[in-house]
Amino acid sequence: MRTAVVICPGRGTYNAPELGYLAAHFPDAGMMADFEFQRLAGDQPSLASLDGASRYSVRTHGRGDNAAALIYAASLGDFLALDRSGIEVVAVTGNSMGWYTALACAGAFSAADGFRVANTMGGLMQAAMIGGQMVYPWVGEDWVPEPGVRAALLNLIAEIDSRPNHSLALSIDLGGMMVVAGDRAGLAAFETAVPPRKDRFPMRLANHAAFHTALQAPVAGRARAALPSALFGQPALPVIDGRGTIWWPGASARDALRDYTLGAQVTETYDFTRAVAVAAREFAPDLFVVPGPGTTLGGAVAQALILAGVQGLANRTDFKDLQSREPLVLSMGRPDQRALVT
Repeated sequence: MRTAVVICPGRGTYNAPELGYLAAHFPDAGMMADFEFQRLAGDQPSLASLDGASRYSVRTHGRGDNAAALIYAASLGDFLALDRSGIEVVAVTGNSMGWYTALACAGAFSAADGFRVANTMGGLMQAAMIGGQMVYPWVGEDWVPEPGVRAALLNLIAEIDSRPNHSLALSIDLGGMMVVAGDRAGLAAFETAVPPRKDRFPMRLANHAAFHTALQAPVAGRARAALPSALFGQPALPVIDGRGTIWWPGASARDALRDYTLGAQVTETYDFTRAVAVAAREFAPDLFVVPGPGTTLGGAVAQALILAGVQGLANRTDFKDLQSREPLVLSMGRPDQRALVT
């Protein structure tokens, strides 16, 4: 029996290659019917129509009110598909909106209530569409921190944010990447100030608002009005939030969990790097399993493990060597790796 921490992905992971993912992998028709009922009641396109589309559309599939629902369903379906005869899940965490999925995987939400939360949050953020996000790396090609780069970037973010009529903040600490969020002026200033890297960074994220910053306070307020405490319960598994705090089974106050989820989780930096480090140090799992959709989160997990020095990992080569001998991070969006855990 191998132990595993499950790490649920966030926005930006359901793209053109993922069309048909739910049809191919979602294991529970009754549960999917519950999700579809909620979509129908909200006059939203069905997951079946989105997932079964002949072509991927950034305008349609990338919208927060569609993307959040697709990603939640795909990730939860993969969690349900894990082979529990060979894998013991010891904790769950997630990146950004993956926190909502993590709560459902951990049992703090029912599947339907977790879908309601993810779908509602995606809709509220899409409707408000306050600010935007971009991604910028601070480690080298070998995933080793470049001296002074992180501190310089954080100083730059703070300096831009201090300018009149500019708003900018660290949105997600994502392994060797920074997700930066702000208003139009703040993002433009950052984009101008940093040197281009790898011919694609800084990279703007389409259909992404300024998640995990104070700009989202109105969205958090609307979420609290729409999502009652009754949706939240005790987790059955430890679940690690975007501060690295562990919510333990039998010791998690429902109102406190709601306050974080619809408060600081929305308006403050999401420290995914710390969440992964805490998962590694507190639970020392044999595996880190990343449900689908997509495979992009695996690199950020690997970078976070290198930054934490897990199993002596110091760089990208170390990680690739370990993966070739005894895989540590398995992405269920990859058929070869999926087969090892289902």
